[in-house]
Order: sequence, then structure tokens, then C-alpha cells
Amino acid sequence: MSQPVFLGIDLGASRTKVALLDSSKNLIGRAVQNSGTNYTRTAEVCLEAALEMAGAGMDDIVAGIGTGYGRSNVPFVGDTKTEIACHGKGCFHYFPHAVSIIDIGGQDNKIIKLSDAGLRTEFKMNRKCAAGTGAFLEEMSLRLNIPLEAMNDQAKQSTEMVKLGSYCTVFSGTEVLENIRNGKKVEDIVKGLFFSVIKRVLEMDSLSENVVMTGGVVAHNPYLVSMAEEIIGRSISVPPYPQFSGAIGAALFAMNLN
Repeated sequence: MSQPVFLGIDLGASRTKVALLDSSKNLIGRAVQNSGTNYTRTAEVCLEAALEMAGAGMDDIVAGIGTGYGRSNVPFVGDTKTEIACHGKGCFHYFPHAVSIIDIGGQDNKIIKLSDAGLRTEFKMNRKCAAGTGAFLEEMSLRLNIPLEAMNDQAKQSTEMVKLGSYCTVFSGTEVLENIRNGKKVEDIVKGLFFSVIKRVLEMDSLSENVVMTGGVVAHNPYLVSMAEEIIGRSISVPPYPQFSGAIGAALFAMNLN
């Protein structure tokens, strides 16, 4: 007899993530892909890949929850939840105590505060500007003519960070070009960009003693965590799959539907 599977889909504006949990809350399947322009089809493709990884089929899915920007475009889930609720649920699964969650996504940033019982006590979200998000780093990688995936190693190699004066994506792009013209090293500029991302997020709200960082930007740029630790003066936790926190949280909510 096949094991029951619980589905969580986090359909973000930038990336779609699917997480499959077994009845013991173990992550047995996952997939991520650019969300593109056909959200429903992207969700289907990710689900197929996650099911293959889990060695399961559609008939094994007991319940599913959708979350994220495009959650209304997933017709094969039983219900939807907000991304704030799902990110909180997914993080508390790995860190069951009072915590401040910093989530850096492709299009927005969040700071979510949870109590010792896992209840949300406060949250802040940045939706008005791309500065401090994955979209900001994508734009800057184009300005610097380096692959997005190379930025983390570039920042780690910096010996003299270039501080940028503007948080605005447009103005930061102008600053980047000026620094290139003035002979600044690419790695020093990249570290400055990373620093501006962290500063932008940390200025959104205060943090509790225990801090967790999640999101696709964190998953691909772990040096951001090191920089944040240096700024706040204490260690920061990162879950095993930081890009899938929302999807895992959605799958955990799906278990309550059964």
C-alpha cells in the first residue's frame, strides 16, 4: 500500500516551489522552477518532478494547500493559505521556539515574528520597491555582466567593500556604473550590493533573539547570512531547504485537512 503524501505549492511571482511530505512530516519530494507566464502549467510540471523524486503518484496525495502570489492559479489543491502563514509554519517546523524570520524572495521581503507556541505576533512586508530582493540582484548582475549564480563567490572574495548610497534599483544601477568607471573591483561592488540588501531588510523591523533566514535569495547566496550575522552580532539559523519554507508550511497545513 502506498504511503499518504501531503502537498504544498508555493507559487511565487518569480519561482514556483513544490514540497511533498509523508505522514511523519519528512520532506520526500521537492521541485522548483521559474514561474513564467502560465502559473497553472508550471505548478503541474513542478508537481510531476516532485512526485517522481518521492516515488509517488497523484493518487497518493491525500491533501494539498497552495500559497504565494499565484495560489489562486493552482486548481488541484484543496485550499489556500497566505504566504505569511505558510512561511511561519514551515520555519517553526525546524525551529520550534520564538523566532524572527527574515525571508528574502524574488519580488518581496518579509520579517515574521513567532511566539514560543508558533503563533504569529507581528510581520512586516516590503512590496513597494524591488530594492533588497532577488529582482534587485538580478538587475545588478546584468549591469555587472556577471552570472547571477556567480555573485555569492564574488562577494566572498571582496577585500574592500564599495558602499552604495542609494537603495533604489535605478539609482543603484547608476552607482554601479560609476564605480566600474572609477576602477572599483567587481567583487567589492557585489559585496556592497549584498550589504545594501541586508541593510534594507534589517531596517524593516527589529529582531528577536533567535533569527532564521529563508528564501531563494538566501538559498543561492549564503554569504548574505554571514553578512547579516556580522551586522546583528549573533548567529542566524537557516533551515535545510530555505527556498521551500513556504511550500513545506503549506504541506504541513494540508496535513490538518485530512
